[in-house]
Amino acid sequence: MLQTSFEIDQRPQGEGISMRDALRVGATRRIAGAFLSLHQLSNMAFPVALILSELVTNAIQHSSGTEVTVTMQCTRDLLYAGVTSNVPGNLTLREAGDDAESGRGLLLMAATVSGLDGTWGVSDDQRTVWCLLPAEGGVQ
Repeated sequence: MLQTSFEIDQRPQGEGISMRDALRVGATRRIAGAFLSLHQLSNMAFPVALILSELVTNAIQHSSGTEVTVTMQCTRDLLYAGVTSNVPGNLTLREAGDDAESGRGLLLMAATVSGLDGTWGVSDDQRTVWCLLPAEGGVQ
């Protein structure tokens, strides 16, 4: 199992994320890639990086928390990936207008998970968004 946590900057409502927090998204992709490589699941690196990028970005932008935790676990035939904020969020799937510059992240994540025959959900306490994906091609 992989679990890593990092602090996120507090910012006024409507202000963009800091450079430090933006760099956390890229670091999460690299960490996920290394974890997948370790479990011989490199073929899943692109979609899992996309999923985690969207979930980490949402946690940074919308949770009002101070810490984000990324968890990945690989069992014999399933890959679990989850992103947790230390403050409950209010997850909303919404349709973004054609000219909108944001608002498609969760839809993109959901479509990617669905395209991989996976499932996703939100914990009862609204702090964790998770997905389960078939772990295809790996040897654990």
